[in-house]
Amino acid sequence: MVSEEAKIKILALREELEEHNYKYYVLSKPTISDYDFDMKMKELEKLEKKFPEFDDPNSPSKRVGSDLTKEFMQVVHERPMLSLSNAYSKEELLDFDTRIKKLIEGDFTYVCELKFDGASISLTYKDGILERATTRGDGQQGDDVTANVRTIKSIPLKLRGDGYPRSFEIRGEILFPFDAFDELNREREQLGEPVFANPRNTASGTLKMQDPAIVASRKLDAYLFSIHGDNLPFDGHFENLQEAKGWGFKISDEIQQFQSIEEVLQYIEKWDKERFNLPVATDGVVIKVNSINLQNNLGATAKSPRWAIAYKFKAESASTILQEVIYQVGRTGAITPVANLKPVLLAGTTVKRASLHNADIIQNLGLHIGDTVYVEKGGEIIPKITGVDKDKRDVLARPVVFISKCPECNTQLVREEGEAAHYCPNEEGCPPQIKGKIEHFISRKALDIDGLGQETVDLLFEEGLISDVTGLYTLKKEQIAVLERLGDKSAERILTGLEQSKSAPFEKVLFALGIRFVGETVAKTLVTKLVNIENIKKASFEELTEINDIGGRIAQSVVDYFSSEKNLQLVDFLKGKGLQMEISKEKLENRTEKLKGLNIIISGTFQQFSREEIKGLIEQNGGKNVSSISKKTSYLVAGEKIGPSKLEKANKLGIPIISEDDLMNMLK
Repeated sequence: MVSEEAKIKILALREELEEHNYKYYVLSKPTISDYDFDMKMKELEKLEKKFPEFDDPNSPSKRVGSDLTKEFMQVVHERPMLSLSNAYSKEELLDFDTRIKKLIEGDFTYVCELKFDGASISLTYKDGILERATTRGDGQQGDDVTANVRTIKSIPLKLRGDGYPRSFEIRGEILFPFDAFDELNREREQLGEPVFANPRNTASGTLKMQDPAIVASRKLDAYLFSIHGDNLPFDGHFENLQEAKGWGFKISDEIQQFQSIEEVLQYIEKWDKERFNLPVATDGVVIKVNSINLQNNLGATAKSPRWAIAYKFKAESASTILQEVIYQVGRTGAITPVANLKPVLLAGTTVKRASLHNADIIQNLGLHIGDTVYVEKGGEIIPKITGVDKDKRDVLARPVVFISKCPECNTQLVREEGEAAHYCPNEEGCPPQIKGKIEHFISRKALDIDGLGQETVDLLFEEGLISDVTGLYTLKKEQIAVLERLGDKSAERILTGLEQSKSAPFEKVLFALGIRFVGETVAKTLVTKLVNIENIKKASFEELTEINDIGGRIAQSVVDYFSSEKNLQLVDFLKGKGLQMEISKEKLENRTEKLKGLNIIISGTFQQFSREEIKGLIEQNGGKNVSSISKKTSYLVAGEKIGPSKLEKANKLGIPIISEDDLMNMLK
């Protein structure tokens, strides 16, 4: 390659890698596999070494990718959080072992750890108390996400036992367990919201949400795997981690110490097969020199420590035949295409189906019926089709064309601008939508009606006893008791559950209505602010968007719902049957208007209350929480560790700055 050609290639690779860095670290939406990214990075590094005249300090090969956001205070890491060099073969690991042995005189041991696929975190403890949690960021500084991390139950807020250093840092990964991730996606499907692609991106996005209450509801987990400080109990990395278990930290039981690279290779071979039995995502094995003294002597390059390397597993993949594409209809009418495959063994399980998500995915893959397709199961729980072997395609194969009509009711499908999915608009006559709405209404997080489940709803619907939610409250014992698999006891249990649902709080009733984009949290917000169903019915788009955390998409959905005569009739029917359509008197009695008309922003950390508790007090007393400072801001409630930019802007605009105690005095 001549110099000019090299320059063009180097510049193109830099631009492409920067774009992938942005999608991975900032948007948490990667569009390329880790392996492909690393191969491109290695190609760039090789070219830059061969053509040093094109050196650039801002090249992606010279820095660690960033996940910084503007919403959090940035904290400089006391010790840089470097990325690890990656290996994909036995030969690369043997080369690593050879390099280490050239630099170290005498015996040493390796430590092997499973490489968890989540969001990197640094936790700082002082006198046994969690002081700060910081994301990796750009490796030099990260976001202070302490409020969110405090909600993760596997992270100790106060250490157990004794023997820990007075001040130290412990690092690890925040993870989304498969079971919790599955549950979240099921809930999003019920709400008609797009499902998340994989646990890793969702953990990263959750960690940087502005509402710790939502973070807490998502049941994140954490594994810790490295301790840093001046007075650690041992020189051995492995020994320190075992000691940290006694302090209350979640340390993987699969961390092992080995005498040779041959033992390391056996460990990798074992976990390449067994990783699929774990409750969280893993994508490799990290190999470290155990002695911290030796680690310090070996040092690091600008990007990576010399004493560690990450072996990356290849995503489990297999080829099989695409037999047909079927289409499923969700509660909100969203159409999901599913590939039916010739059964194939993948990641320890037999795969017969793969999600195709939407029409764009089908078009981009260029699928034909009978194609030999590549199916992959990496971080995702549901297998996905990643490619097509076009050389094996039959010349007479028919292309997959996305349907234009609903497979259940034959209604013409619609696709709204900005939406990836197609929808069936026949809400009142499409069986899966009707049954889906009833199933949502009775679900555990909605009205939680005892005795009713999906199978019973299907049976009642097929027998013509219910055609919408209203039918539940007209059921009679003799109608239910004679049905297959049911009887007197089941009938009594169902009717008792329906009667008890009339005592469910208003926010659960509002959530149960199944208004698109109105989840549990949004329902609580609307109920707290608007008090009763009549106020919610009458609220305009502008009035709704004035409410904290209610965006334009949610507001329009609420307005559209209560513009439907059928929906208004449903609400009136439920109200007539005795379901709660207003906030309880007890909650109302605690409300005041002491902060009415005040726009208040809070920033920093507080002693008496959490940020969310303070926000709740502001709203309960008639005030409005705002997220940014402007001339309309009435007060800035400043806690500890407040961002200097907020203080500066408040002073510049003459906004009064008050403390937590000042706010409490205003409420007395």
